[in-house]
Amino acid sequence: MKCPFCQQSETKVVDSRLLKEGQSVRRRRKCESCEKRFTTYETIEISMPNIVKLDGRREPYKPEKIYSGIEKACQKRPVSTEQVERVVENIEKCILDISSKEVSTNDIGKLAMMYLRNLDPVAYIRFASVYRKFQDVEEFVNDLQHDEETFNTTMRE
Repeated sequence: MKCPFCQQSETKVVDSRLLKEGQSVRRRRKCESCEKRFTTYETIEISMPNIVKLDGRREPYKPEKIYSGIEKACQKRPVSTEQVERVVENIEKCILDISSKEVSTNDIGKLAMMYLRNLDPVAYIRFASVYRKFQDVEEFVNDLQHDEETFNTTMRE
């Protein structure tokens, strides 16, 4: 690792700490030449799959889009920023578990609704109403009842 001050390549690691549940490492380093200290961060580089939109377009994965949608659903609800971040992290883990080069927005929406259902029922309903694009209240109620039956069946298995 080159020193950012004098550009010498001889540096020594003084301290290392795990961050983000072991997903990254923070290292304090000291230059052997100029003796200045600096910090480096190492993170795992994960290749996320492309997202297939409803109209067939493909675009790169952008976690801020998921975060934004979940954050809007949780506005004025007793849901912390950490909880929203945890939901986004869980969705990302599920996307990686699918281990495909492409994931549909439909699959991501279902994952988001699953996590929101357990987090906050009002946020779940808000997200579902926008995500599913209901035409009327009856369609909304029928779809949510179907989701409830499917969720209960899945939880019993």
